[in-house]
Amino acid sequence: MKRIIDHFLCLWKEDSSRKPLLLRGARQVGKTYSVRNLGASYKDFAEINLELQSDAQRVFEKDLDPVRICRELSIIVRKPIIPGKTLLFLDEIQVAPRAITALRYFYEIMPDLHVIAAGSLLDFAIEEVGLPVGRIQSLYLYPLSFIEYATACGANLMVDEIIHHEIKEEISQVIHSRLLGMLGEYLALGGMPYVVQQWISKKNPLDVTKTHHALLNSYRQDFGKYARRLQVKYVELIFNHIPMQLGRKFKYSFIEGDYRKRELAPALNLLVTAGVAHKVYYSAGQGIPLGAQIDPQDYKVLFLDTGLSQALLDLDIAQWFLHPESEFINKGSLVEAFVGQELLAYSNPYSKNNCYYWHKDTAGQAEIDYLITADATIVPVEVKSGHGRTLKSLNIFLDSHQKSNYGIRFSTQNYSIHQNIHSYPLYAIGKVMSDQKKDLKEAIEKLV
Repeated sequence: MKRIIDHFLCLWKEDSSRKPLLLRGARQVGKTYSVRNLGASYKDFAEINLELQSDAQRVFEKDLDPVRICRELSIIVRKPIIPGKTLLFLDEIQVAPRAITALRYFYEIMPDLHVIAAGSLLDFAIEEVGLPVGRIQSLYLYPLSFIEYATACGANLMVDEIIHHEIKEEISQVIHSRLLGMLGEYLALGGMPYVVQQWISKKNPLDVTKTHHALLNSYRQDFGKYARRLQVKYVELIFNHIPMQLGRKFKYSFIEGDYRKRELAPALNLLVTAGVAHKVYYSAGQGIPLGAQIDPQDYKVLFLDTGLSQALLDLDIAQWFLHPESEFINKGSLVEAFVGQELLAYSNPYSKNNCYYWHKDTAGQAEIDYLITADATIVPVEVKSGHGRTLKSLNIFLDSHQKSNYGIRFSTQNYSIHQNIHSYPLYAIGKVMSDQKKDLKEAIEKLV
């Protein structure tokens, strides 16, 4: 499957000042597949899984001379590793933290060698050894976005229409209905690459459900790798509970049992580091950057993927295929989580990005689901799972934030502009984000 990240990997390959690259993201989001896809464009591709090949780990236990390391690794993979011709891929690099440190010397001593490293729990190893400033760069990968899902399904013309459609004109009702139906499929499946691939080949919801639970178990099996023995039960508890609080401020007091925040908060942070969860911080929204005005104790939590969220809740995904219109209305918190997942998928891949929201403590409890930066200003985003005719919170935010010129509503409605409210269908999040980012638009156009 083609991915947006492919474009940025190609840019890295062609950059004469490239640095060793860390491809970062949660388990099973497609990191290895994307690197192998890039490797096919090289004369030689040398892949070493440091978890499977323990003898390769020992190569990094001596000095960190990249010339010696390449010579010994070439013996292990039985092919030469040649600067300028070979892409060296170190997978599961987190099991050998000294290998992360070694990357700086590849940059300093062998700058012509193309090196990419990845790992499911990479960020924990980085916390241990750190990253040398200016010597290594990162790219972040998330589950497939809706745009990527649609292109994987062969709906390239529909994607092209989404990306280039102007908000002032309604899209054809026939196309609109088809896109909402496809979006319903996506919300049922989620964006985990293996799930999408399985659906495209078999179209069997029962197989999808089994795969969702298999993926969830693989995440559970990781708990003992990054949590202390006494923490594992708290990590499991938070893991299972996140989907229950989608769409609202996360409160540990909602978790049944005699638990204290000081026990549960570190467990949530471990899941965030593992990429399984993402915090959506409250921001005052009065200036850029949004992260400068957050309350670190006030946040919502997103789970990695909508499909996995529903599997954790044991929800029946069949209704998304049969009656997507009613599911959009009935599963408002999941639709809101989908928008957050999309915003992350289309965010700047060169840095780890956060999502933000806003609320005002008034009798009406005005709340803005997300805040984004567009046109050098802060734009409030409200998600309406149904037709979304009430826009009280958007108007309250715009009245109290004079620098914000307009707000965005994502809903099942067609495109429109009314006064300072820009309305987009839920499937057009990629359109909104790519209009602000030239490189993202180029990446999406390459998909189609």
